[in-house]
Amino acid sequence: MFHNIINSERRARDCVTVKNPRTNEATLEVTVANKTDLNDAVKAARVSFELWKLLSVETRQRYLLNLADELERRRGEIHTPLAAETGKSNLLANMEIDDTLAFITFNASQSLPSKVEYEDDKLRILSTHHPIGVVGAICPWNFPLVLAASKISAALVMGNCIIVKPSPFTPCATLKFAELATSVLPRGVFQALNGDSDLGRLFSIHPGIDKISFTGSIATGKKVAESAARTLKRVTLELGGNDASVICPDVDVKTVATKVAAGAFLHSGQMCVATKRIYVHQTIFEEFRDSFIEAVKDIKIDIFGDQSPLFSPLQNQPQYKVVEDLIADCKENNYTLLCGGNTDDKQPGLFIAPVVVDQPPDDSSIVQMEQFGPIIPLTKWSTEDEVISRANQTDTGLGACVWAEYISTAERIARKLEVGTVWINSPEVPNPHGYCSGWKESGMGGEWGNQGLLSYSQTQTIQLYK
Repeated sequence: MFHNIINSERRARDCVTVKNPRTNEATLEVTVANKTDLNDAVKAARVSFELWKLLSVETRQRYLLNLADELERRRGEIHTPLAAETGKSNLLANMEIDDTLAFITFNASQSLPSKVEYEDDKLRILSTHHPIGVVGAICPWNFPLVLAASKISAALVMGNCIIVKPSPFTPCATLKFAELATSVLPRGVFQALNGDSDLGRLFSIHPGIDKISFTGSIATGKKVAESAARTLKRVTLELGGNDASVICPDVDVKTVATKVAAGAFLHSGQMCVATKRIYVHQTIFEEFRDSFIEAVKDIKIDIFGDQSPLFSPLQNQPQYKVVEDLIADCKENNYTLLCGGNTDDKQPGLFIAPVVVDQPPDDSSIVQMEQFGPIIPLTKWSTEDEVISRANQTDTGLGACVWAEYISTAERIARKLEVGTVWINSPEVPNPHGYCSGWKESGMGGEWGNQGLLSYSQTQTIQLYK
């Protein structure tokens, strides 16, 4: 049983079961929070905030380091539910815990000291940064632990208290993390409540919550922003993307094709910044396509999760159907499937074998939609202006990759892409040091890096006349 954590105490009410997507069987029992639980958590957070905000930043940093130590010491208690609820292999689940530790220790090294913005013989203008108050974090199901921890550690080091609502598809590891944190953090500083979208709505409208940090779909993000506007909450939104990889003609084709395939199908493409569209220069297209398919066909499905570090089942039935519908749409439109898509080859649980679509038109669903699953389109390009225009022809702008032998070429293309983060000669590998923000409908504001701490603070300007 996994419990809600309110004021450092375990609380259980109604219970539901969470499915393991490797088998599509319910295996984990977890409690569900209601409005009373939320009210109690907010009350506890507001009491704790009055003391937590007064601690020095160095003291709060030490608390985070102690939290990281506790997670490392008890990682086995987190690994089991994390692997079970997400469908990740043992290796991939351990990688997520390692990334979680990296985010906590990174934020434990960060602060926003006061800064002199201007000074002359009569005036000094100083910027200082204060905590906002109580943060409500609404987190997704694809990387539930690390994406929660990135919000938790940034909020806490800045002096805020935080209440986390994990996805109802993957609540267990986050609730367990909150439970083990009770042995390290003061009461009420970090709490966690499991619930559905209605609980998320209650987070967004609660007058005792001062900020919402949301990671998830564009449609839900818009609802969060609308609800939060009723109390003029601060809002940070990290939403969906339809990330492009641009492959230039001077690359080592086989090496790059293998790396692009690994990035595109990591966790079955269930990563916000994973490559969703691949644009290959026409002079190397056939060679790249052959090497890419060779790499994709090497991906194995391991129902037990002991072997493959990369490939996972779809985490939930709704997302499984999204990918099934995209495969059906490709077949109805007679697009060429270079591998996968065989409906007779039924996989266990919610696995779908990787699918590669050969040169679908730019207005096709597989190019226009964020598939968030193991299906990827390969297309050609001929000129830089053309591929930049096609890559930017979307309402989203989260991330992109550019692959080129000449870094000057890659940087030139990267600076023209309308996205928050560009990786050059690498698959999308988020890093705690790098500010993460979405352009267009991919988000509002940003997090991570030292700059991300600004989203968890109130900036005060002091004008001192001498």
